[in-house]
Amino acid sequence: MLAVRHVEVVYNGVAQVLRGVNLDVAQGKVVALLGGNGAGKTTLLRAITGLLGVHGGEVTKGEVLFNGQSLIGLDAPKIVSAGIAQVMEGRRIFAELSIEENLRTGAFTNRDRAGAAKTMAEIYEMFPVLGERRSQHAGYLSGGEQQMLAIGRAMMAAPKLLLLDEPSLGLAPLIVEQIGDIIRQVNANGTSVLLIEQNAHMALGVSDFASILEHGRVVKSGPSAELRADKDIQDFYLGGASESERSFAEVKSYRRKKKWSS
Repeated sequence: MLAVRHVEVVYNGVAQVLRGVNLDVAQGKVVALLGGNGAGKTTLLRAITGLLGVHGGEVTKGEVLFNGQSLIGLDAPKIVSAGIAQVMEGRRIFAELSIEENLRTGAFTNRDRAGAAKTMAEIYEMFPVLGERRSQHAGYLSGGEQQMLAIGRAMMAAPKLLLLDEPSLGLAPLIVEQIGDIIRQVNANGTSVLLIEQNAHMALGVSDFASILEHGRVVKSGPSAELRADKDIQDFYLGGASESERSFAEVKSYRRKKKWSS
């Protein structure tokens, strides 16, 4: 489905952020990309979604393929029409619009009106709180409810692949669990997912496969169950024997870099 091959990205002609990144998302799977701030996760999403140019970035080497079609050079609406939708970090809902109006904006590229109406009904079934409050301004929703709305809005485009950029950011642990359940449900309904996260506990719990991105390079990849059992992953990101959850933001980068380089 999605194939990222040896991708390098440079900003403003001088700052190289991605250095030969390879990543695959197979049909029907959830793939997690883990890494701390500045690792290059969001840059990779921009390379996939056609938003690099807006930020002064350029793919200088490599290829991004979706179902065999190159995405490099395509604008964002064409990429959405091809079957890729993104939920950006921070949710970015339209606070002054109603919940239903927010959802309708997600169907802008979906010309199947009957299908869009069916999708909206399915979203209300998945998120009953949105259906109950559909006429209210979205700005009154809690953080978790706003994340539900952002995911629902992306699903209105009927994507084959959903990109999620740190959906757990700023949410309470109980809500993070709910977001994990939502990702499983979206995937069970037939949508593949690329999950960008710092919360390793949640990401490895919901994904089939995971990669770790450090300083623009993929330093470790494998089935999520194997990574969860890996002692280094447990010590660095899952709290080791203490069982306490940690995120990539809480782990010293130089410790990881030393280990991956050894």
